[in-house]
Amino acid sequence: MLHKYTVLCAALSTALWASSVTHSGAAVVASLKPVGFIASAIADGVTDTEVLLPDGASEHDYSLRPSDAKRLKNADLVVWIGPEMEAFMDKSASKFPEAKKVTIASLPGVKPLLLKGADNDEEEHGHSHASGEKSDHDHHHGEYNMHLWLSPEIARLSAVAIHDKLVELMPQSRAKLDANLKAFEAQLASTDTQVSHELAPLKGKGYFVFHDAYGYFEKHYGLTSMGHFTVNPEIQPGAQRLHEIRTQLVEHKATCVFAEPQFRPAVVEAVARGTSVRMGTLDPLGTDIKLGKSSYSQFLTQLANQYSSCLKGD
Repeated sequence: MLHKYTVLCAALSTALWASSVTHSGAAVVASLKPVGFIASAIADGVTDTEVLLPDGASEHDYSLRPSDAKRLKNADLVVWIGPEMEAFMDKSASKFPEAKKVTIASLPGVKPLLLKGADNDEEEHGHSHASGEKSDHDHHHGEYNMHLWLSPEIARLSAVAIHDKLVELMPQSRAKLDANLKAFEAQLASTDTQVSHELAPLKGKGYFVFHDAYGYFEKHYGLTSMGHFTVNPEIQPGAQRLHEIRTQLVEHKATCVFAEPQFRPAVVEAVARGTSVRMGTLDPLGTDIKLGKSSYSQFLTQLANQYSSCLKGD
């Protein structure tokens, strides 16, 4: 049976990718749900899209299961942000040929749009540096903010890249893929306009977010975050940081503090207690939204509603 492992097999594997769509599992595997929103809109009617990170889990502390590794191995196309965000995929993704993956952070059009990440403030978790060693989590919260799916502009560039890879893999579906990309771009432009109108009156209203995830969305729509409780949601903010936030809340500089469904930290409630500040929840992963043609637009709209319902108040 050794003939199975000849060079010919390697040459054929490219051709088999396209044909495997019909009889394997999902052809497109996205790392995180919002990445899946974009991918599923482009792949709609052509092939299935699946998401690795389960609902309710966090990209910051997930570990791949054997079934995940198998899904990745069988995928025609893997779409992810990059090793600084999905540390759990780093080893697996590095083995994929470029023809089989889209690394959003590395796209030429995305690089100029990257925002610097927040500094890992010493007062937030100085204890983790006491020994002078950097933890893995510091490594994965590198120079740039990697929550790239929260930028409508980067979402559009990601959609184009996914479209181009799928056209290479499935040339017979070019017409449908072209139509899907066109529809995605049109819907995104329309949603972007609606969200801009909804959030415009909230400019200048201060608030705190639970972790440093929303920079792209806030910059795009002109929102005014006063800061975050933590850079890395696995690390509880230090006493000094909490004292600073509470002082600002008491002085009425903030309208709202936001928690997240993936992390419901008692610390947010404790800091807001006894002040007039409202509590809201922002879901940066769109947990309750199903993958589909309009799911990314639903995600932007939901996030805008989550901001406005807390910031508008009465």
